[in-house]
This record gives sequence, C-alpha cells and structure tokens, in this order.
Amino acid sequence: MGMTRFQKLATAALISVLVLMFVGAIVRVTGAGMGCPDWPTCWGCLIPPTRVENVDFAKLPIEKFQNKAKRMGRDPESITAASLKAEFNPRHVWTEFLNRLTSLPVGFFSLATFIAAFWQREKRPLVFWMALTSLVVVLTNAWMGARVVYSGLAPGVLTAHLALAMSLLGTLSYCAWRGTDTPWRVAMDPRPLGRLRLALTVLLVAIIVEGIVGARVREMTDMMAKFHVDAPRETWMGELESTWKYLFHRSFSWVVLGSAWWAWSLAKRHSTVGPGRVGNVVFGIVLAQMVLGLVMSQVHIYSWVQVLHVGLAAILLACVWLWLFATAPVRKI
Repeated sequence: MGMTRFQKLATAALISVLVLMFVGAIVRVTGAGMGCPDWPTCWGCLIPPTRVENVDFAKLPIEKFQNKAKRMGRDPESITAASLKAEFNPRHVWTEFLNRLTSLPVGFFSLATFIAAFWQREKRPLVFWMALTSLVVVLTNAWMGARVVYSGLAPGVLTAHLALAMSLLGTLSYCAWRGTDTPWRVAMDPRPLGRLRLALTVLLVAIIVEGIVGARVREMTDMMAKFHVDAPRETWMGELESTWKYLFHRSFSWVVLGSAWWAWSLAKRHSTVGPGRVGNVVFGIVLAQMVLGLVMSQVHIYSWVQVLHVGLAAILLACVWLWLFATAPVRKI
C-alpha cells in the first residue's frame, strides 16, 4: 500500500533534515562554519558576495563581532574592517550559505506537516502533537543556528544544536510511520517481539550516547584544525587518544554493534520476513560505521570519511526510530 499524503509530507521533512545534517557535516570538516560571520544575512547581503571587493564593511555589525570575540577570549579591538577583510574566504562563504539554504526545505516541510496534522487530530492525536513538536524543534534550532554563529562556534552550543536535530529525527519518523490507518508493523509473536523491542531500545540509547560523545570528539578535531594547521591530520591521533571522550567513543561503538546484532538476529530468527529492509539497512550502516571508524583511527582522518560518518549516523538513527515504532502495538488514541 502506498503512503498517504500526510506520510509523504512527513517523509519529505525527514529527508530534508537528513540532507541538512549531511551538509552541516561538510561545513564542519571544511571549517566553513564562520564563512558567514553574521545572521540572517551573510556579509551584510541576502545573496553573499563572491569577492571581498563586493562587501560593504560599513554595513557590517562590527560591534556584534567584537562582543563575540570578547566571549571567545579574544581582544575585541582586534576585530576591525581590515581584519574581517583578511578573513574573507569565498569558498567558506558559499559553503555556509549552502548550509543555510538547505535549512529552508526543513522549515517548509515541517510547517506543511504540522498544518496537515490538523486532519489527524481526531483519529491520531499523538501524530498531531509530534508534528507540533517537530515544528517547535525546527524553530528552536533555527534560533540556535544564530547562536552558533554569534557564539563563535562554541562547543556546548554546537552539541545542543545536534541533540535537537537528533530528537527531530524521532518526531518526524513517528509522523511518517503513523500517519496512516495501516502503519507498517513487524510480523512476530508477542514474546520475541518484546525482546526485539528491548534490543532496539538499547540500540537507540547507545546510538544517542555515541552521537553526543562523537559530537564532542568532532569539536576537538575542529580545535585541532585551528591550532595544528601545518600538521598532518594523522598526527592528531596521538592527541585524541589521550582524551577519555575519544577512547569512550571508540570503545562504545562495540556496544552499538552488539545491540544491532542482537536486534538483527532476533528479527532474522523470529520474524516471518526476517529483518526486512529496515533491519538490514540498520545492521549494514552499523557495520559501515565500524569500518569508517577503523579508517579514521588506523589510516587517516579523511574529511570525506568524517562527512560520511556523520551522515550515515543520522540515517541510522532515523531507521532505528522507525524500526522501534514498528514493534509497538497500535493503539487507538
């Protein structure tokens, strides 16, 4: 059976969030997070300039930039039109601007999903509240996007920004799954179904913990990129391995793998159709993530590997949410 119109809207919103997280990862690894020093404009323009000669520095909020520098522990007097001119990088400008453009479909489809959810209220009130929550999270994260810029990419703000995006994947996945009279269900007897639900709950929690700690590890690599400009990226490993965050992130990945294997094997043994597409995708992504982690720890911290690592983690989280929802009894609420 095909998807309902509401499910299509919710799925479009979910996919737009996944695309945004991929683009956000590109921004992080390229160091383009401050490509646009102001918000919502970029270098004082709605459409950013391609050359520094096109920037009207008289229109830039220099005082805001100085206050930001002060919060970062820098001398605010060092922020001048001349220093900003020296920092202008057209590649970073347009990478960050692309990130902002990619956020527009997220807002549009989340709003459309919420409006469409009004017709779901009587039969499926939880869908309505999840759609409302999704819109609130999108608006909150848009506000936090400005805080990310004006905080100078402060670590705590970045992690909170990611945590909200992770919760958004859950609420939109629920809307995409439950927005029909006949949502997808895992075909399994009650007792093994309960074990599968437990395994998926453990997997979900493990992925969230791994993702939050991984965000802190990425913050450390961001700082290394600033202070080890001339050092090869592979030399960062010695510094990373001296921190508990990196060691925990690397070791905890085995908990994610074990939980994924537990869920996949339960579905393979007890479901009439085996793990199915979602189960196979979940286990396949976890295996791919282990390989990517091995490449970064033993070979080289390639930028494209970091982007793929973050993007696949977002898809994994959405799929686990969906799989977990499909194990729950459908109640008429």
